Amino acid sequence: MAKGILLRATGGPEVLEWGEIDVPVPRRNEVRVRHTAIGVNYIDVYGRTGLYPMTLPGSLGQEAAGVVEAVGRGVTAFAPGDRVAYVLATPGSYVEARNVPADRLVRVPDSITDEQAAAMMLKGMTAQYLLRRTYRVKKGDPVVIHAAAGGVGLIATQWARHLGAHVVGVVGSEAKAQLAREHGAHETIVAAGEPIAPRVRALTKGKGAAVVYDATGKDTFFDSLDSLRPLGLMVSYGNASGPVPPFGALELGKRGSLFLTRPSLFHYIASKGDLARSARELFAVVAAGHVRIRVGQAYPLAEAARAHRDLEARRTTGSTVLRP
Repeated sequence: MAKGILLRATGGPEVLEWGEIDVPVPRRNEVRVRHTAIGVNYIDVYGRTGLYPMTLPGSLGQEAAGVVEAVGRGVTAFAPGDRVAYVLATPGSYVEARNVPADRLVRVPDSITDEQAAAMMLKGMTAQYLLRRTYRVKKGDPVVIHAAAGGVGLIATQWARHLGAHVVGVVGSEAKAQLAREHGAHETIVAAGEPIAPRVRALTKGKGAAVVYDATGKDTFFDSLDSLRPLGLMVSYGNASGPVPPFGALELGKRGSLFLTRPSLFHYIASKGDLARSARELFAVVAAGHVRIRVGQAYPLAEAARAHRDLEARRTTGSTVLRP
């Protein structure tokens, strides 16, 4: 048995319960991982509230780092004592230990701490596919990154700057603007203080951005569209302010034949090879110092509800982890 966070019904942070979790013997091609650090992401809030349906009872969390405790039959790539990390589409990492398919694990290099690994699998590989595959950022590209002081935002801002992009970060406060600039943003926009699209156009000499990465959703969607240059790409990859309401495709045409995508990390790392390549590229830019993984706050696993309250109130910066 292990302990962890139980979710029996959807709702506010108060529905997160602390209790015992059964961790069976690993089945064929499974590995039991004893967690040392667990990543917290806004997608966990979507699961808790029911925006993203999940099987109940269950637990939350999609990324973690830890140590291999046991392996099932057929597993040859890992052995007890190995440091590993993972990100899974199936929630359940808010626990002390968990069985994970062996082909979804990656080894953690010595240069990466457990908390960094737990904080970078979902967020870092999200930044990787956004910048390197959804739109391959090039030197000189004007890019807009919403929530630039958040977990994905800080990583993407640094990485985009390293790639030579001109980075405009959209944030929620002056303090977060300062943090985004410290992590590579050339300019910042405080969303509550000034209109986003006119400011982006002013910063790009009237041309607009090549790509906008928007994890905010409903509140900023049309501002993001209006920030793009003709043939620009709108990447809507989150719903922090709520789902984007329905709209007509003509809205894209009248703004300059824009492109729109709603990507998911798990489509980009569906194959073992894509997962390995994404992790390698992420670990490499971190090891080289081009991207710093900032763990802004850490909470005991039993206090996951407090972490959710802070996340929803936008009191967090960088990445958030739980400590078993």
